[in-house]
Amino acid sequence: MKRMAMIAASALLLGRGLAAQDTTQAAAPAAAAPQVTVVEAVVARSVVDRQPQDTGATFPVDVGQLNCWTKVEGAGGSSIHHVWFHGDTQVGDVELQVAGSPWRTWSRKTVPTDWTGAWHVEVRDAAGGVLKRIDFTVGQ
Repeated sequence: MKRMAMIAASALLLGRGLAAQDTTQAAAPAAAAPQVTVVEAVVARSVVDRQPQDTGATFPVDVGQLNCWTKVEGAGGSSIHHVWFHGDTQVGDVELQVAGSPWRTWSRKTVPTDWTGAWHVEVRDAAGGVLKRIDFTVGQ
């Protein structure tokens, strides 16, 4: 009986010795992308002292240029994009670095006099996700 117990214990130990052991470290979870929130976003004729001026949804044909002004939270150390569209055609993509939270930033787009009609700007996170869309019209 004692011999059978020793054989069983030896087999158990031998079986453990032959078993593969996982010695790899558990993979660290990927760093979560910052949770970016658009607090405010507008299209304006100008920006003065980091504040948008003459905001609106309709602008005259001779506006010359427009600004997309955005205030975001949660994107410190990251970037956002202002993607400009005339109709359904993308006409600009401006990457803007965000150094803190909250953070105000803006981009400028020249508007040719013959580019009338529907426009929009998409505020996107660094991964390309649309956070906000601002629709406006030029010359109508």
